[in-house]
Amino acid sequence: MVRCYHGQDSLFHVDYQGDIIRPPSEAFSLILQVTTGCSHNRCTFCGAYRDKPFQIKPWQRIEQDLEFAATWCKRQTTLFLADGDALALPHDLLASLLMRIREKLPWVRRVSSYATCQNIAAKTDAQLLAYQQLGLSRLYMGLESGYDPTLGAIAKGVDSEAMITAGQRVRAAGIFISVTCLLGIAGAALSLEHAAATATVLNRMRPHQIAVLTLMPLANTPLYRQMCDNRFTLPDQVQLFRELRCLLAGLEPYRTQFHANHASNYFSLNGRLPKDQERMLATIDQALAGTLSLKPEPYRAL
Repeated sequence: MVRCYHGQDSLFHVDYQGDIIRPPSEAFSLILQVTTGCSHNRCTFCGAYRDKPFQIKPWQRIEQDLEFAATWCKRQTTLFLADGDALALPHDLLASLLMRIREKLPWVRRVSSYATCQNIAAKTDAQLLAYQQLGLSRLYMGLESGYDPTLGAIAKGVDSEAMITAGQRVRAAGIFISVTCLLGIAGAALSLEHAAATATVLNRMRPHQIAVLTLMPLANTPLYRQMCDNRFTLPDQVQLFRELRCLLAGLEPYRTQFHANHASNYFSLNGRLPKDQERMLATIDQALAGTLSLKPEPYRAL
C-alpha cells in the first residue's frame, strides 16, 4: 500500500507495504513503517502477517519517509513505529532511528511501538533506558493469556514468568506499557482458568494500561483450522462475559487504565482502577443478566 499526497510541483508519497496494523489509541498517529511483518509470526490466532515475511526496511527508505513527514505531517504529535515489532531492530539502528525522529520531527511528543516479549528480553536494561531517553515512551505487548497451557497452545514462544519479567523491565525503564489480553483464547473448557491466571500475571506485571479484546478466529490461521476440526471450541457469549468478570475482579487495586472497548467486544468498558472497578463489574453483571444492550454480531470486527 502506498499513500500519496500531491504537492505543488510533484507527487509525494510515504511507503507502506501491505496492510498496516496499529493499536486503536494510535488512530491519529503518524505511522512510520520501519519493518515489515512480525519477527515471531507463529501465534496460532494471528493472521496479520501470514503473507508478509519479516524484514527491516532499507535505511534510505526510512530517511525518505522522515523527510516527507518533516514537511507534511507537522500536525501529528504522536508517531507509531510499524509493523509488528520495531523493537526487533538492532540496538544501534533503533537508537539512531529515535535520534533522527527527534531531529527531524521535534514536535512529536510520543513514539510508540509493538513489542514482543522475546525482543524485550533481548534488550539490556541500559538499552531500554536509552530508548526511553531518546523518546520511545510507549510499548504495546501482547500477553493474550497468563495461563501457561494456553500460552503453549497458541505458540507465543514464552511462558508467563517471561511475560512478567518483560513487563516489569519496561516499567523500570520508565516506558509506558500497554498489555493486551484476549477473551476466549483458551477455549470454552479452560475459560475461567485463563481469566484467573491472566489477572494474577497482570497483578505482578502492573502495566499502565490493560486492553481486553475478544478472539475472532481468522480463516488464515491455525486456530481457525483447529476450530473447524472441532479441536477448539470458542466460548459462548455468557462464558465470555464470565471470563471478563473473573479477570477484572481478580485485579488488585493498583492504578491502571482498563479498556475493553475494542470493536471485537460485545460491549464497551472503560475506566481507571481501582476507582472504576465496581462500576465496570456492575456493567458486566448487566450483560450476564441480559439487561445490557449488546453490539450486533455484524458490527463486531478486528
